[in-house]
Amino acid sequence: MSNVINVSRGLEKADLVIKNASIINVLSEEIYNADIAIKNGIIAGVGDNYSGEKEININGAYVCPSFIDGHVHLESTMMLPQEFAKIVLPAGTTTVIIDPHEISNVLGLHGISFMHEAVKDLPIDVYTMLPSCVPATPFETSGFDLTSYDLSLLIDKPWVLGLAEMMNFPGVLNQDKTVMSKLELAKSYNKCIDGHAPYLSNKDLCAYIASGVKSDHECTTPEEAIEKMRLGMYIMIREGTAAKDLEALLPVLKECNTRKCIFVTDDRHPEDLKEHINGMVRRTVEAGVSPIKAIQIASLNTAEYFGLKNLGAIAPGYKADMLILPDLKTFKPDIVIKNGKVAVENGRLVFELPHKDSIETRNSVNVRWITQDDFIIKAKTSRVKTLEVIPHQLITKSILSEVKIQDGNAISNIENDTLKICVIERHRATGNIGKGFVKGFNLKYGAIASTVAHDSHNMIVIGTNDYDMYTAAVALIKCQGGKVVVKDGEIISELPLPIAGLMSDRDFDFVITKCKELNDAAHKLGCTLEDPFMTMGFLSLPVIPELKITDKGVFDTNKFDFIDIFKNEPSVIQ
Repeated sequence: MSNVINVSRGLEKADLVIKNASIINVLSEEIYNADIAIKNGIIAGVGDNYSGEKEININGAYVCPSFIDGHVHLESTMMLPQEFAKIVLPAGTTTVIIDPHEISNVLGLHGISFMHEAVKDLPIDVYTMLPSCVPATPFETSGFDLTSYDLSLLIDKPWVLGLAEMMNFPGVLNQDKTVMSKLELAKSYNKCIDGHAPYLSNKDLCAYIASGVKSDHECTTPEEAIEKMRLGMYIMIREGTAAKDLEALLPVLKECNTRKCIFVTDDRHPEDLKEHINGMVRRTVEAGVSPIKAIQIASLNTAEYFGLKNLGAIAPGYKADMLILPDLKTFKPDIVIKNGKVAVENGRLVFELPHKDSIETRNSVNVRWITQDDFIIKAKTSRVKTLEVIPHQLITKSILSEVKIQDGNAISNIENDTLKICVIERHRATGNIGKGFVKGFNLKYGAIASTVAHDSHNMIVIGTNDYDMYTAAVALIKCQGGKVVVKDGEIISELPLPIAGLMSDRDFDFVITKCKELNDAAHKLGCTLEDPFMTMGFLSLPVIPELKITDKGVFDTNKFDFIDIFKNEPSVIQ
């Protein structure tokens, strides 16, 4: 500490001085010229005439605090954290707050431990929010059920910031004992509680917030975001691969107080990582928001919400995590400084990441013996309740659609894009298979399947015929999880994900190449969705309106119950 104070006073040389910097001060909301002196990874001083053992004269270039992703599921990248860090650090992200919800649904506490071990010694800081809903609801089968006792074993760890997205808002409103015990656990340690409450409003929203929940990343309209902000919530503005809310919420950033807004990515595939939080900052500025406010949203706001008091600004005592930007348009950093040292220069890491031995996980695809007959749906009528996907949204519509009937069985109707969808339980070999129909994929041939199916990550299959659906499911069992495209009984593209059926043990280039091959293969089968696997992966999430499917059947979130897809209320046939 004495060394830092001496550097602050100009009595000793700093380790590093950034000379002639145009500092973007997110505390005072101004830009001015000064030197930045760094000692022991801490900003010791901001002012004139500092000297250092090493000095970098940036000739008036901009310096801002580096970016923080306030809510991300690393598993959704399908890569190990080391590969994730390689990609996002050059984009200016030096801190992420993860929710290991996905791997916890498969491996329980071992999944959380796996992620914690995997993020050690990375050139980014990784904090954890403990999964609050494993399983998300009782309407699906997960690999584990994490109780408040389980979470109590980790809640006091310094790398744990709180309780992750409380998706079971009906459980909060009805004061479910298991839900309340988790909320009380987080509050007893004075830790954050993240929310997840799409469309919740009025008095129910007040009750949800009063329980201790202080953020939400499910706002899709300005009206929803403003109501939640008025009641004290931090609004996590999400821009993932499937759910893209930034465009819709730009009016909030342009017209309202932005101090309770945070940027998050939630779920992103590898191809969307090279431009990370910096891309959200860029688009926000392009829409007319002040660069200072956009950077503040990406740094200080997030740090303050999570209680990271030494992050998010350029001022004495703050961690020396900062970006040197050539302009306030592209937000692509020339230099990334992490812990007071240059980590990235001209888009490249200046050091090799340490080799990390792979951490073994158990076999996670445990499926009762299946046959092609398991995919049969006995027909009661040709009109069925169908999930209709909405591009770039997690929500779906519940519609009536017309299927074909063959030998007394309901089968896919390729002409009107009503395809069979099945979810196969893969954790406990129960034999559960939820069966229904989906509209929006436009497959003309074959089938696609994945073990990435939020949130319990059972096996999800969509296809034009039972034989290809069966072939796809068997392929995933053999490779111990992953993603696959099948046509005429042959595998035409496959990405094995042997770590919990969620992540690859290969590098970024391999994963991104395989992801592109999978999407190209699906498009050749007729699929019109930009990323069919990401969209498919959320069709089994029964906490998101309106109609979803789990291993236990088709679930209506409006009724909050399973439905018989052949019992149809009056509706428009599509």
